[in-house]
Amino acid sequence: MTDVHVLTPPRRLRIVHRTGYRYRAPVVASYNEARMTPLTTAQQVTLEARIEAEPMTWTRAYWDYWGTQVTAFDVLAPHEELTVVSSSLVETHPAPDRGGSTAPATSVGWDALSDPALVDVQHEFLTQTSWTEPVEEIVGLARDAAGERPPDAAARAVCERIGGLMTYVPGATSVTSRARDAWASREGVCQDFAHVTLGALRALGIPARYVSGYLHPRPDAALGETVEGQSHAWVEWWAGDWIGYDTTHTAPAGEDHVVVARGRDYGDVPPLKGVYAGTSASQLFVSVEVTRLA
Repeated sequence: MTDVHVLTPPRRLRIVHRTGYRYRAPVVASYNEARMTPLTTAQQVTLEARIEAEPMTWTRAYWDYWGTQVTAFDVLAPHEELTVVSSSLVETHPAPDRGGSTAPATSVGWDALSDPALVDVQHEFLTQTSWTEPVEEIVGLARDAAGERPPDAAARAVCERIGGLMTYVPGATSVTSRARDAWASREGVCQDFAHVTLGALRALGIPARYVSGYLHPRPDAALGETVEGQSHAWVEWWAGDWIGYDTTHTAPAGEDHVVVARGRDYGDVPPLKGVYAGTSASQLFVSVEVTRLA
């Protein structure tokens, strides 16, 4: 009898991400970088993408060290507000069916992860940063959750343990908070969940990276219905292949996740960063709208 495989149709998502700064008084000039263009990967294809800034004097696009598309631009005139709008159309596909297993098709063991050649290749995703440096309690938790499991299963167990012990609380931390800060209160947002998880995985010797992107929060939304989306963060670990996992929601990253950037931590992938000439304080604003078209 021939097995019948039913192909899951891709999702098509329209994403509009608005962000920027309001200043209490005019600033003379600003110099900015936007990392807001979705990538094309094995699980997603960016069909359309553009970034518009108001005001804007000069712009150029380039790929940074981590493979992220960056739009750099200057505003060389006094302004009281900077607005950046990223509009994209992305087709996402479910992760490959591995026969009911979440393990990569070429899953490796601990001996492979400790091979000097692999450690050299993956050293940037094995090294702790100031954002991810774990306290001893996290290191012990990671070892306990991993137990005798192989790397891929151990990584999933660590994510599930951390996701079950932390609570999503907007405002509990700031954009500059580190993993140790969020773990102390067991509260934070997706950025904090990701940093705590990265610290735990790297402590075990599992290469892990920070993923910045978007999440469609309502998979059951009607086609054409625009919903308030999220600028989101999750992790990927390597155990023969890169596997995405959303610790905030204690679930694998799927077709409702859209990848924009990857790096060691948030510091490598901020959606918008820059400097300005002036003495006024600034206030960041952000909104994300997601519409499923197919």
